[in-house]
Amino acid sequence: MPIDLVSRKEWGARKARGSYTALSSTKGVKVHYTGGRVDPAIVDDHAKCTGVVRSIQRQHMDGNGWMDIGYSMVACPHRKVYVGRGPGHLPAANGPGLNSGHYAVLGLVGDSGLVTPPDDMLHAILDAIDHLRDKGGAGKEIKGHRDGYATSCPGDKLYAWVKKGAPRPGSGGEPDPGDEKAPKWPGRVLKFPPIMRGDDVRTWQARMRERGWSLDVDGAYGPRSREVCESFQREKDLSVTGAVDQVTWVATWEKPIT
Repeated sequence: MPIDLVSRKEWGARKARGSYTALSSTKGVKVHYTGGRVDPAIVDDHAKCTGVVRSIQRQHMDGNGWMDIGYSMVACPHRKVYVGRGPGHLPAANGPGLNSGHYAVLGLVGDSGLVTPPDDMLHAILDAIDHLRDKGGAGKEIKGHRDGYATSCPGDKLYAWVKKGAPRPGSGGEPDPGDEKAPKWPGRVLKFPPIMRGDDVRTWQARMRERGWSLDVDGAYGPRSREVCESFQREKDLSVTGAVDQVTWVATWEKPIT
């Protein structure tokens, strides 16, 4: 599918202070994460993604003293790609002396909250890379920020995907070792009250039992299911809602830390 670009005007970008340094080609692209907490609620509310991008630009310009947001493009969990500095312009996020070698693409995940990139975010990162190859002369390399620079960026989840060759979701790429493949998101948030019933509830309850939680696998999402969900969300540093949204569902199948 064609790239779904969010223009600088559409996301309300501030005007850059000065002119960009031109960049005609690079060895490839480096993938980044925010390095802070990302509210998992952005998965269900695209408007919140726009707010995050604006806050990043504000931090880069007012906090770091940069002329603009440091990334070339930003990918969100709705398979939309925000134009940062864009193709043909030197980024600022890769580190001193490293910006001319690679464009910089940010995935909107962090080191807490939303840490596992949804499939549509991975698609968006790859859409951004294709765009930078087509419009900005980006080469074939896809690296993590930590490749060549001392940082935890882009986080263990994104970096594991990069190290596997950044496969398109559904393209037959190897699953993350240690994580079990989550059943397909059922498309509805499991919550109480009222009691919700169904096979999706039963599937989630069974997985939580496997993880060691005391919970009846009865297919009825009631008070006890909500309690377990709240405790699990605290454990995983997710928004504590007591409702199994898409982020909580995916986290349920991540390998428990032992």
